[in-house]
Amino acid sequence: MDPLDRIDELVTYVEAARSMPMSRSNCVIERSEMIALLDELRGELPADLRRSQALLEERDKIINAGQREADRIVSEAEAEHARLVSQNEITVSAEHEASRLVSEARQEAQRLRDEVDDYVDTTLANFEQFLTKALAAIERGRDKMHALREIGSFTPDDGDRPLPF
Repeated sequence: MDPLDRIDELVTYVEAARSMPMSRSNCVIERSEMIALLDELRGELPADLRRSQALLEERDKIINAGQREADRIVSEAEAEHARLVSQNEITVSAEHEASRLVSEARQEAQRLRDEVDDYVDTTLANFEQFLTKALAAIERGRDKMHALREIGSFTPDDGDRPLPF
């Protein structure tokens, strides 16, 4: 079940709880049932958090792979540059070719970095939206609970269980 659905379930459970006599803010809740619902929510949230951590680790791997590839390309370009420079008759053309290769390597490395940054930004933005929605749902639930508490809608039914004291 989605963590937001689980939070809605908790809010509904608290809203349906019996009020304590002569109290607007206290209610009677089955401890074991509430603990079970909270344990289920706790079990679901780490999965989302682990998923975001995995995305960040994947981003780092992609950046590192791109950096290694860029370094390899630059190294090859520099090696090619050194080889061409050592030949006296083609020194000028070798310098131009080496500069072009280095420039292309740097452009390719920057392009890879930009793509990785865009991917990670999009993924983090999606996760941010998920968390924003979750926080909004929690806030709505709490606001509703507070509003109902203030107007006194938590009245016990005649068929409710006896008080625990």
